[in-house]
Order: sequence, then structure tokens, then C-alpha cells
Amino acid sequence: MAYDSFSRFYDILMADAGYDERAAYYREILRAGGVESGILLDLGCGTGNMSVRMADYGFEVIGVDSSVGMLSRAREKIQGRNILLLNQSMEELDLYGTVNCTISALDCINHLDGAESVQRAFEKVSLFTEPGGLFVFDVNTVYKHRNILADRDFVLESDGLLCCWRNALNPDDSVDILLDFFEEKDGAWYRESEEFTERAYEIETLSKLLEQAGFKILHIYDDLTFDSAGKTSARAVFAAEKR
Repeated sequence: MAYDSFSRFYDILMADAGYDERAAYYREILRAGGVESGILLDLGCGTGNMSVRMADYGFEVIGVDSSVGMLSRAREKIQGRNILLLNQSMEELDLYGTVNCTISALDCINHLDGAESVQRAFEKVSLFTEPGGLFVFDVNTVYKHRNILADRDFVLESDGLLCCWRNALNPDDSVDILLDFFEEKDGAWYRESEEFTERAYEIETLSKLLEQAGFKILHIYDDLTFDSAGKTSARAVFAAEKR
């Protein structure tokens, strides 16, 4: 999935994502694990919103994404910051050396195509992480897929843009997502579409995959808190250490 149409409108649709708060939260998790500087991998960096903030915190950032469209928009934001952008999939990650920590924010792991793909991505992160380095990522939970995303439709509006977001919940708790974008240009409306599937994994499954990849789980948080994730958490945040 190229996410080319999605990349054009991503920042407009995610304007309320709270990147400043999320970047500060991730930095606190990294600090708690003893990582305050060094090389940081932003896995599934998208349009670079977390990358630029982590670079502003003093990290040397490598941003990786499979979408050329997303990376093109990320490049516009670098503005002299210490950020390297690479066009790679998470499962085929190939770096020049090791990193001190990896983050993956806003459900990137949910976009991987099944548990085997998640395992390969975790193994790649492990391969390129220094012993004692951290891997911090979040996922939409099974609870969110079943009870919040489910079969619901959403309409998002901005100046000159209308997005119709349609979900279809599958028996395996994955959600098929269809996005129809209607953009106004010179008095006419133009339509583009993007579709993809998000997959949900039980916390126990992700924990097992992390351990098999060589990580020790430090904490599993409820999103943007330091409380433990629970049965009704919509998003869970994993903090793991490379053994």
C-alpha cells in the first residue's frame, strides 16, 4: 500500500493528533529507560511529525517509511534538522549501524500484514538496536477495533476538504478502512480514494513476539499515561529493552 492519496491529506486529517504531547510522552518513557540522547529510529515516520520533534529534543533521527508520498512531505519539514529519511518497509529494515532507541507512534504496527510480518519487523528492530536500547511503540487494541472503530463511519471536514471514512470489522478483529477524499479546486470537487486494513493483536500476542525477538518488556501503558493498559484501553503503549 503506497498511501499516496492519504499522504496528501494526512496532516490535515491529523491536525488534532497532539504531536507535542505525544513526543514529550515518548521522551519521558525513553528517559525512564535510561535513554536521553543518541540515534533514534522513527519506524513508520509518515510525514515526519514525530521525527522533527524528537530531533528538536536532541536525538539524531532516522525516519523510515514505506510510502514515498509520506517521506516527500516529511522532507519538507526537516529544515536543517539532523534527520535521515529512508524508504523502507518495517519488515525489510536495513540500517547502516545500530540505534539507541526506536519509536513507532500512532498505530503503525497495526498496518503490518499479520503476526508473521509483526515478528519480522520486531526482529529487524532488535537486530539494529544496541543491547540495553529501547523500543517504544503503540497499537490500537482489540477493544478499540471491536468497540470504537468497528463498522462505523466518520466524516471529517476541513477547508476545501471532505473525508468520508468507512470501517468494516472482520471476524479476526481486523478493520478494512476505505477513505474517500473530496477536495475543492477552482469551484469543482475532485475525489480520491485510499483503502487499507488495520489488524489488531492481543497484548499477550505482541508481548510474546517481542520476547521472541530479543526484547524484555518494561511496561505496557494506557495511552499518554503511566498507568498500565487495561481491558478497555483503546491504545496500548509498549516499552521494551533489547536484551
